[in-house]
Amino acid sequence: MVSKDDEYDYLFKVVLIGDSGVGKSNLLSRFTRNEFNLESKSTIGVEFATRSIQVDGKTIKAQIWDTAGQERYRAITSAYYRGAVGALLVYDIAKHLTYENVERWLKELRDHADQNIVIMLVGNKSDLRHLRAVPTDEARAFAEKNSLSFIETSALDSTNVEAAFQQILTEIYRIVSQKQIRNEGGDDPSPSHENIRPINIPPTDNSDRNKKPCCQT
Repeated sequence: MVSKDDEYDYLFKVVLIGDSGVGKSNLLSRFTRNEFNLESKSTIGVEFATRSIQVDGKTIKAQIWDTAGQERYRAITSAYYRGAVGALLVYDIAKHLTYENVERWLKELRDHADQNIVIMLVGNKSDLRHLRAVPTDEARAFAEKNSLSFIETSALDSTNVEAAFQQILTEIYRIVSQKQIRNEGGDDPSPSHENIRPINIPPTDNSDRNKKPCCQT
């Protein structure tokens, strides 16, 4: 029996990247389970969770991957960029070093991920206003310069967490659906770079459409 969770129109893989301790795991748990853990420990390797949302009447299932931020896991996590159509690049607004390292993470993302990946810069821990070390305008300007969307969030009090994921998933959906429309119209013969598996169907007439293929792989 197919469970409700298995019913979706699109499945998008989104990765969370950034330095250790910026709150990636709590962003994941807040969005997927509405939970926050003050005692959250550093992620070892990779974890992921899923949640489905509605966009334009379509069910979008998000598979959110939380990649470890520690240097010693960098070689492991680079493989997990494969197949990702979105990325949240997270820093801590109260720790300027985590913001300085955004440029390095962005380079790694460009090196390992699909060139069409949708990237959002996320300034997390916005509840720590009294400790702010990264001005909002500075981060927004960096995002604009690098063609990234930008938002500040707080996994602790839920500020903008829902909005961040909704925004990036909606943007991915718009890109994918527009590309499908172009492909169906024959205007864009190039293969899709999004997280869609191409299906090659040999020429046939309408009466043959429901027949099984002649050979199995």
